Amino acid sequence: MIMAEAKKKQLFGTNGVRGVVGELMTPELVMKIAMAVGSMRPGTLAVGRDTRTSGPALIAAAKAGLMAVGCNVVDCGILPTPGLQYIVKEHFDAGIVITASHNPGEYNGVKVIESDGTEMDDDNSIAIEDHVFSGTFSAKGWEAVGNERSAPDLVQEYVEGVVSKVPAGIGEGMTVVIDAGCGAAYRTTAAILSQLKCRVLTINAQPDGRFPARNPEPSEEGLAPMADLVCSVGAAFGIAHDGDADRAVFIDNKGRFVEENKEFALIADAVCTGKSGIIVTPVSSSRLIEQIGSRNTCTVDYTAVGSIYVARRMRALLDEGKPVVFGGEGNGGLIYPDHQFCRDGGMTAAMMVHLLSMKKQALSTLVDDLPPSVMLKHKFHTDKAKLLLDAVNKKFASDMINAVDGIRIDRPDAWALIRPSGTEPLVRLYIESATEVVAKKFETEIFDCINPILS
Repeated sequence: MIMAEAKKKQLFGTNGVRGVVGELMTPELVMKIAMAVGSMRPGTLAVGRDTRTSGPALIAAAKAGLMAVGCNVVDCGILPTPGLQYIVKEHFDAGIVITASHNPGEYNGVKVIESDGTEMDDDNSIAIEDHVFSGTFSAKGWEAVGNERSAPDLVQEYVEGVVSKVPAGIGEGMTVVIDAGCGAAYRTTAAILSQLKCRVLTINAQPDGRFPARNPEPSEEGLAPMADLVCSVGAAFGIAHDGDADRAVFIDNKGRFVEENKEFALIADAVCTGKSGIIVTPVSSSRLIEQIGSRNTCTVDYTAVGSIYVARRMRALLDEGKPVVFGGEGNGGLIYPDHQFCRDGGMTAAMMVHLLSMKKQALSTLVDDLPPSVMLKHKFHTDKAKLLLDAVNKKFASDMINAVDGIRIDRPDAWALIRPSGTEPLVRLYIESATEVVAKKFETEIFDCINPILS
């Protein structure tokens, strides 16, 4: 019997629908997506957005679409994506966030949130696409259209929810620098750390969808001004967010960028201490997580790349009665199952304060004490992703290959992953080893394979 090929997402990527505003991402498309969401998830829905200049136009379209199919809408204004996820989990039937997360300012997007606070899964995302492409919506007559109300202060519930997860006052005497990147974190992270009694200094804390100071994706180069400030004021650390603050990255007390997998390892060590269970993470994450897990009698369960897959795997394992203690990605997106099943940059900020208060050591010392790891990262803007993957698969066929997401090559002393992005027209390459010599040698092998295709 010939099996029908599984349907694939066409609009939705790894984390929602994203595109350049005025090209793929238009008010018309957003309204159709919202009408589909409202047709599938009737009731009262919350909406929110990040600071992008296109946000007001696109969220207006989302609200119009939801109300047109009879949903009532609660507009929570500008807030982090995990903030809206927390609010939906506590109060609403579903939600929509207008954000392109870490993508440049010309992008915007739509994330659909289920009633449990998780992002919508692939099957339901495909169902939304079917509605959008076919134009089948449950549009209502004049007597049944939905209504709207504003609730910008609901974000305070999220702030209080984060604060409640760590001991009171743990940041007393600790100076922290926050770079909100002119994104949604301007409303929350300083409030969270201030309630923990930290002395808080901020930069780029004004909402500005042009992102004049740096790109929404926090990078070592873009965070150089914050690193200088951390050193000059003697801060314990600096923290920066992407556009919708579902991720957090750190600068240590010496002004050094903390590679995100090392951040993941440090916080996993703190979360998992004294616990036995499972850490869930994608195939793109460092082997540091396995080393930290074994230190704490925890095992690692690998998924496809994307927080939605990590979060849903965590829930599935818990439903099977298995102990899941932590999850996350090696990009600063960490998931705390006793808080909520999504990446949460605000919670990660609080956990770093908690970590330092427990360890009584400088962040730089904790980073330096981690097992040796060299992670090389590259990204290539290309439309030849399939050719690249085919070439790598053929070249390294004698190695151990994992094809759950892209092509991961595992060796005893190193691993590499080459994977197309789910949100942009680019391919990412990760290579890791305990030593730079081995990592660089592996890098050269891969470049020799893919450069003829990229040139």
